[in-house]
Amino acid sequence: MSKIVRVALLALAAALVLPGVALAGTKAGRPFPSNLYTVPDAGQATGLRVSLPTPDCATNSSDCEDVDVLNTLDGFNIQPRISVPFSGPIDTSTVSSSNVFLVGPGGDIVGINQAVWEPLTNTLHFESDEQLAQATTYLLVVTRGVRDAAGDELAGSPLGSLGASDDYKKALRNALPMAMAGGAAPGDIAAASLFTTQSIDAVSRKIRSQLQATPVSFDLGPGGTRTVFPAASPTTWNRQLTSSTTTFSSVSVPWPALFVYPGSVAQVAYGAFDSPDYETADKVIPAVGTETGVPAVQSTNRLQFTLFVPGGLKPAGGWPVAIFGHGFTDSKNGAPWAVASSLGKSGVASIAINVVGHGFGAAGTYTVSTPSGPVTFPAGGRGIDQNGNGTIDSTEGVNAAPPYTLVSGRDGLRQTTIDLMQLVKEIEAGIDVDGDRAADLSTSRIYYAGQSFGGIYGMQLLGLEPDIRAGVANVPGGPIVEIARLSPSFRSLVGLALISRTPSLYNNPAPDPLLTNFNENIPLRNVPLVVDTVAGASAIQTYLDRAEWAQQAANPAAYAPLVTPSKVIVQFARGDKTVPNPTTSAILRAGDLAGRATLFRNDLAKAANPAVSSNPHAFLTNIAGAGVPYALAAQQQIATFLASDGAATIDPDGPGPFFETPTSMVPEDLAYIP
Repeated sequence: MSKIVRVALLALAAALVLPGVALAGTKAGRPFPSNLYTVPDAGQATGLRVSLPTPDCATNSSDCEDVDVLNTLDGFNIQPRISVPFSGPIDTSTVSSSNVFLVGPGGDIVGINQAVWEPLTNTLHFESDEQLAQATTYLLVVTRGVRDAAGDELAGSPLGSLGASDDYKKALRNALPMAMAGGAAPGDIAAASLFTTQSIDAVSRKIRSQLQATPVSFDLGPGGTRTVFPAASPTTWNRQLTSSTTTFSSVSVPWPALFVYPGSVAQVAYGAFDSPDYETADKVIPAVGTETGVPAVQSTNRLQFTLFVPGGLKPAGGWPVAIFGHGFTDSKNGAPWAVASSLGKSGVASIAINVVGHGFGAAGTYTVSTPSGPVTFPAGGRGIDQNGNGTIDSTEGVNAAPPYTLVSGRDGLRQTTIDLMQLVKEIEAGIDVDGDRAADLSTSRIYYAGQSFGGIYGMQLLGLEPDIRAGVANVPGGPIVEIARLSPSFRSLVGLALISRTPSLYNNPAPDPLLTNFNENIPLRNVPLVVDTVAGASAIQTYLDRAEWAQQAANPAAYAPLVTPSKVIVQFARGDKTVPNPTTSAILRAGDLAGRATLFRNDLAKAANPAVSSNPHAFLTNIAGAGVPYALAAQQQIATFLASDGAATIDPDGPGPFFETPTSMVPEDLAYIP
């Protein structure tokens, strides 16, 4: 041990025994999160597992269910809501990143943001200013630079009332010298905690290592007939919208979109492959140790895909292929058709599957018009009547069932990513479209593009699957619960979750019809501290933090640091009302991807042409009306990037004002156009 370290530890020990301030003053209590609320677990990559106390399940059954979910995790939120209680009021003007901060490995200092003071409980809440590293231990430091309401220094010791032989106390005492990296001398520390963040990708990587290629079939028609058709084949989708298998709703798939660029798509091929399903019937992937656990296959799904084969002469190694991920409420019968022509024009085939819980019921069919008559075959819907009400909604089955509601869509997103990694295995093994026993798709030039939800699980895929050479995430955001909270399109989903809890957390006594008028009172980033006097807001904040924590293993921002920047483009739109800008910015900040982001300036486009939509979320696929030039320009950026093997990143409108490559901003405001 060096002399400097020995001196520091001696000074620290003296400061902890004799903090040099009055014992009767305002004190800081135990912060949360803290490894006090964990137990050792050698089966986890972090060496521990969360162990929160169980509330009264008779009166707070929803909290009990949430705690059961959280106690399976191997650490705390990587973007935590941190709470520090005080014995009395404080001077909130003294709260800043200079006197409240986190210290990570190597003395890395992380400040705070989105601070909230709750006077009812004398508690300071805030988030870390940066997304924290997974499976990493951090020291939280509150210095005596935070003053009480009278302007006096805080009293007390950071070791507080911890027992003399407490293992956590020993670990905290040993970690306290780390505070010096933030400029805090031993006697300056008023409160501290030590906590370890959760693993994000460990289980999904274990699953990827288990995947093996399976046979692919294009013989989905009656009697095993081949389901490969010319692009100019009118096709009807007979959707199963109810649990009945005798009542269907028929719509046309957008096959004319394949002729945005005539000749760009020659064939549409419908195929199927087997993919292991790691979800239970409750739509949850059972927790296993992130270090030693072995994920277990629960069943096997027969997944169907739609493949768009370009026109022209096939390259010697087969067509480069882009997996395209569709959005929430959409299916492989929507957005993938809208972009296939642009990709085909650049010589890139595209292929799509349905997300878990999407595409309506499994009994749905396609009917393709051919010169010899109609051909009807399964459409590969993955929706289920999960709540037993007799209907199958457009996303029903992607979310976890009670008592796992806190999991929400986490494992549906993870399973979708697993299915796409399985699809990569199928492509690498060789996909024969025309039946000549030779691969028609390149077995190595595999790419990805996805819109909205497809951008969300797409970031996960790009962080996990090294065999995808380049990808584009269009209008992604995260975490999911933040998208829902801030978005006019999805806020009612949060309201429904709040009012459905026992007891209800909905804090407006007169709920509006859409359940959007609750008040969580959470500030956006980079604004002054908020004093929260809204009844019930703090409980909502806690719920939102727990939902984010439980769902981090599918948060695109959590995977952003795992993505190679040169392999990705992130496209987003100013004033997006569906996936609000702050949630996209979370991804850009987490992965240092601002230099790889293209911003569609819908504010400028709307000013130039009032017919442009005030919500630019679907700008990539708006191939009708005023949005056409912007859609095709954005699609061309994707096609050029993928066709060049990720080497060429163009500005969609060149010197024009409507696209910025790279973006000029990483916006933390909403900027909605009325």
